[in-house]
Amino acid sequence: MAILQILEFPDPRLRKIAAPVTIFDDKLGALIEDLLATMYEAQGIGLAATQVNIHQRFLVIDVSEERDNPQVFINPSFEVIENELSEYDEGCLSVPGFYETVSRPRVIKVVAQDKAGEKFEIEAEGLMSTCIQHEIDHLNGKLFVDYISTLKRDRIRSKLEKEHKQSA
Repeated sequence: MAILQILEFPDPRLRKIAAPVTIFDDKLGALIEDLLATMYEAQGIGLAATQVNIHQRFLVIDVSEERDNPQVFINPSFEVIENELSEYDEGCLSVPGFYETVSRPRVIKVVAQDKAGEKFEIEAEGLMSTCIQHEIDHLNGKLFVDYISTLKRDRIRSKLEKEHKQSA
């Protein structure tokens, strides 16, 4: 397993829309393991392939307290089951050090494929629902900062660009 480099906002590669996964092989399995290792190393609860410059539609999540329940979603999509919204202070491994309150549908139905390409459905609510929506946004070239005001987004962009220049 390899720890992959996580792209950081405002890197334009984070805006690329991911292509559907069509080949379910050992290479995909290895990429999924690398994505999980990277997520755990960075102490995240979710990571989309786009965030590590792999522009394919898959993501990993582990919202368990013990960090022992990894879940893989390949070619995921969702539909809203309840229009009620939940608010969470969202953070992102691609926007390190920043948290903003984002409202998203509380309950969703997710349709995806597993590592073998088999379709499955789950109903997700609360943090799991928020996390899945956040990661699917990444696959669609969208970031949680797109949900906040332009002023806040520009401040975050400026701070991260300054940090990137200082560390270069």
